[in-house]
Amino acid sequence: MNSNAGTSSGGGSGDSAVAPRRNSKRPKYSKFTQQELPACKPILTPQWVISAFMLISVIFIPIGVASLLASRNVVEIVDRYETECIPEGLRNDKVKFIQSTEDKTCNRTIIVPKRMKQPIYVYYQLDNFYQNHRRYVKSRSDAQLRDPKNENDTSTCEPEDTLGKNGPAIVPCGLIAWSLFNDTYSFSRNNQQLTVNKKDISWKSDRDSKFGDNVFPKNFQNGTLKGGADLDKTIPLNKQEDLIVWMRTAALPTFRKLYGKIEVDLQANEVIHVTLKNNYNTYSFSGKKKLVLSTTSWLGGKNDFLGIAYLTVGGLCFFLAMAFTVIYLVKPRKLGDPSYLSWNRNPAGH
Repeated sequence: MNSNAGTSSGGGSGDSAVAPRRNSKRPKYSKFTQQELPACKPILTPQWVISAFMLISVIFIPIGVASLLASRNVVEIVDRYETECIPEGLRNDKVKFIQSTEDKTCNRTIIVPKRMKQPIYVYYQLDNFYQNHRRYVKSRSDAQLRDPKNENDTSTCEPEDTLGKNGPAIVPCGLIAWSLFNDTYSFSRNNQQLTVNKKDISWKSDRDSKFGDNVFPKNFQNGTLKGGADLDKTIPLNKQEDLIVWMRTAALPTFRKLYGKIEVDLQANEVIHVTLKNNYNTYSFSGKKKLVLSTTSWLGGKNDFLGIAYLTVGGLCFFLAMAFTVIYLVKPRKLGDPSYLSWNRNPAGH
């Protein structure tokens, strides 16, 4: 009995050993799956390393110098006015003043430091304003902005979606539109008005794709907020460029947005008179407001960061190239035989 059982058991074991594996997960052989494709494996000799660092420095340093010179040639005037545009006797309670019905007209004087060639871009700058807050960014209805058929699509616009509970829809709805910047600026020199061109200050893609040409403001503010921003109800949204610029939210809490363009040259030492309406409430969150006039260069506005970054990287690479050169000359090291490298040796038995 035991012998038969052993024989039977042994036979079973033998059969299972001979049986082929039907569900093998082994991939079909190829040079790609076995990582046997030809590859370039350069040897980083001291000469190659030094040459690479030197090449980077030769390219980056001139670009950095050119970028810095372009930035330094930009003429920029920055005028912070949120405190100066409140009467001295009311500066102890700025929020009360900005929410009152008192006249918010403020006169400022700007002196041009250097000749400014047209076009001169007029920006407003806000500090400590978090347009990137998740709830703020999501409080809008893109469908409503594009098509009047979606006027009542305000589900994503809370809390500024309708006028009262179950009231008519606000167009445009949402916190972004409702907080539209509404300070205004006008400029003059020698008692002559300077025209500010506000056409094409927004992105063309926004005008053409995100805002409809047959969508008109409806129930928007209507004076419900003191100093509120009213949109012209006879102009479609894709023509209301101040709104379009504002609704392209900024990524950082300090940002500038384009207000318009002055298309005449301003000469050095000219006195520019600015009449502004200080309507926008930044006092509730300790925000700052600045008026910025700036020219541009081939690189854009005034920004030293790019030039400094190029110079830093180029200078570091030049320093490393010199350091490696000195080390290589003072204490040279003989290069080993490349035939001993792992990819140059044939496996045993092949």
